[in-house]
Amino acid sequence: MNHTSDGEFPGWRIDARDVDASRLPVLAEVDAVVVGGGAAGVAAATVIAEAGRSVVLIEKYGFCGGAAVAGLSGTICGLYYTTQDPRTPERLVFGFAERFRAALLDRGGLTDAQLYGKTWTEAHDPLMWREAADGFLEQAGVRILLHTAVVAPVLEDGTHRGVVVESNAGRSVVRAGRVIDASGDAAVVARSGGATAFGDNGAIQNPTMFFRLGNVAMDAYAASYGVDTICSSEVSKAIEEARASGLDLPRSKIWIFRTPRPAELLVNATRLAGRDGRMLNVIDPADFTEAEIQGRRQVRAYARFLADTVAGCENSHVIDTGVEAGIRQTRSIRGLATLTNDDVTACRKRPDGIVRSAWPIELHSGDRPKLHWLFDDYYEVPYRALVPETGEGVIVAGRCLSAEHEALASARVTAQCFEYGHAAATATLMSLEEGLAYRDIDGADVRERMRAAGSAL
Repeated sequence: MNHTSDGEFPGWRIDARDVDASRLPVLAEVDAVVVGGGAAGVAAATVIAEAGRSVVLIEKYGFCGGAAVAGLSGTICGLYYTTQDPRTPERLVFGFAERFRAALLDRGGLTDAQLYGKTWTEAHDPLMWREAADGFLEQAGVRILLHTAVVAPVLEDGTHRGVVVESNAGRSVVRAGRVIDASGDAAVVARSGGATAFGDNGAIQNPTMFFRLGNVAMDAYAASYGVDTICSSEVSKAIEEARASGLDLPRSKIWIFRTPRPAELLVNATRLAGRDGRMLNVIDPADFTEAEIQGRRQVRAYARFLADTVAGCENSHVIDTGVEAGIRQTRSIRGLATLTNDDVTACRKRPDGIVRSAWPIELHSGDRPKLHWLFDDYYEVPYRALVPETGEGVIVAGRCLSAEHEALASARVTAQCFEYGHAAATATLMSLEEGLAYRDIDGADVRERMRAAGSAL
């Protein structure tokens, strides 16, 4: 379906400011409501609640995890520096990202560092991710509402005062002093009429369908595939030959990770575009449906290729795919500051930086993903990229931050999302304590409080 660069879809309406919240029952009145239970949302809700504030977390699925779990992206990317000759992993990001990582390690739900081109990543068990999130939220005292979706914002003179939610039980209102939009899609900001955009004048990164492959002879696989999770040129050539023979293998450069489970691999191989070759935008359910159906078909094709071609995979089978297609990009807010492409490539530092990143610009829009490496350095994301340019009482956390297209292709990954949630929570606590609007908070003060809480800044 066609849409404008600011996200209008024919046949659909996103602005929900005319929903009458006054006619609905009030389910809860809290200090903060967090919309979305991905990495950013879990971090935000936990940190606010640990400070003694009342929090409700809204999540549309029956579990937390977002793209990391529902999308089965499966890796904590963004933790490490990038070097020309990577031999020993060197950590870059700590803070809440490290707390969650440690919880996964305690459960046996995280691998050691795996080589990813010129940097490193770690793969997690999605079930243990859910359980770790449950543990953080419940211990902190967060009220969790799963199987619940946001319908509209509650606005008073342009200030966010909560959200209208819907479930099979009906509709109700969660009133809140502050709102954290950690939906990944800027769901609250967009429904309030706030300015958003899609990628590069409407062009966004391709979604993908991750899958797990079981019954792999790991020693034979490792000897054949090698230590780098990014496939070799020989594997890419074999994919192109198999494509020429009729297999549906649109992407030549694929990535395969060990998981914490024995004899199992996590495969990032598919490339989901429209049947007519157009870009799919999964905000639109018609496009999302097409991506899901095509993704499952491509998974079978790539699984067959691996069984036929890569040693150790001869007797393998598909265990599962993501609950949804892996989403890399949808809406981004228009923020008070914007992370630019040049900020990333120049490794720009700033006094209000709230997280560091050395993850490459990883742009998925064709046969071979574009990787622009940031060697022996990092950039910082400004606090004000989380603050929408219009509206009060709302802040975002996660991949919907204000960023240019290629910058977002670096900034959207999991370790950084944990810290966006940490930053949004820190700003929320400051806002509540001092009676300040998010736009009036000094990002340098947010940075300093995050540093005191263990973030590497």
